[in-house]
Order: sequence, then C-alpha cells, then structure tokens
Amino acid sequence: MDNYEELLAKLLEKLAATNQGQTTISSSNPKIPVGISNRHIHLSQKDIDKLFGYGYQLTKLKDLSQPGQYACKETLMICGPKGVIEKVRILGPARKQTQVEILQSDSFKLGVKAPLRLSGDLVGSGSVTLIGPKGSAEISEGVVVAKRHIHMLPEEAVLFGVRDGEAVTVEILGERGGSLSNVVIRAVENSGLECHIDTEEANALGITPNMEIVIKKNNI
Repeated sequence: MDNYEELLAKLLEKLAATNQGQTTISSSNPKIPVGISNRHIHLSQKDIDKLFGYGYQLTKLKDLSQPGQYACKETLMICGPKGVIEKVRILGPARKQTQVEILQSDSFKLGVKAPLRLSGDLVGSGSVTLIGPKGSAEISEGVVVAKRHIHMLPEEAVLFGVRDGEAVTVEILGERGGSLSNVVIRAVENSGLECHIDTEEANALGITPNMEIVIKKNNI
C-alpha cells in the first residue's frame, strides 16, 4: 500500500459525494466506527404473512447504518428444543429467505445448532420455530451466529487496501481494546462504513457504540 496517500487524495472527493450523510474516511482519521448487533430476525414476506397475517407490512422503528435497512417495532419469540427467547427484534425490509441471527450463548439456551456464518450463507444452518401474534413459522434452515465483518463501499476498500470477502485483523481502540482476527470485508455498493460485531464480543473487549477500529493487517 505504498501509494495509499495518492489513492486517498484521488478518491476522497468521490467518497464524500457517494457517502453523503454517512461516515467517510479522511487522511488523518482512517478509522471505522463499530456497530454492536444483538440477536435479531430478518423475515421473508411468506413468513411475515404466517406470523402477522396475510399482507402485513412491518412497521419501521428507526433506520440502521446500512442504507435501506431499519429496525421494526415488531418482535417475535424464538422457540427451540430446550428453551425460548422472547421479544426478539425484526429488521426490515423483507428478504427472500428468513434469517435468524442469535448469539453463541443463545444456541445453548435454545438447544439449536447455529453455525458461524456471514449473512445470507444459510445452507445447512440451524432450525427454530418463530411465534408471532397471528401464528407460527417453522424455520428449517436459517439460524446462524453472525461472523464479525466490515461494511464498506468498493471505493473505500481500495483506500484500505482490502477486497470484498477478505479476512483482516483489526485493532479495537479504547482502554480494554485488543485485536480481532478473521473480520470479513463486505465491500459492495450501497454500504455504510461500519464494523459489525455482536454483543458478546463487544462485552469481552469493553466496546461501546460509536467506538472505532483500525485495520491493522491482512490475515495470512
């Protein structure tokens, strides 16, 4: 990355326009904000109909950092062979396939298999039953623990010297900070710059919302 500064100078203006209203990189502050994710659910419209009634539309509560995504007012109960978790937040909009993202400790409470996966990689993942106000939905495949990852635009990946799908090591800033390896780059269009980790990882390193990380090196 010997030409980092040159690339930065060329692309800052473009990024400023593309990422208007979002976090951008500056030459003096090549840091990435951290978003902490709790357990949540993405639903297909088919399962929305089962759980809330045919044609039901989810109610936006607040926008999330990723463009077009939002937390919903609606929550569900997740049921497994060994237990249940109540009031799990739904995120919108509707997806092609339902995906249930839980914490590692949740898998033991529920008694389900939840492999460590990136969002959308659901083949062979776990199963649960979702309970809503108007019915239930059997999810035969779609339960995962989310891999830690960084959302960014392709142009930002150039600035950081990384590529989509690459695993990197990052440094967590702060008094209880440290390093995390195997953080996957997700460099696609319509992304907001942010590193996503779950609440268990955040608690272990004393991470709070709006803290920042720095990409230290690529994993070998």
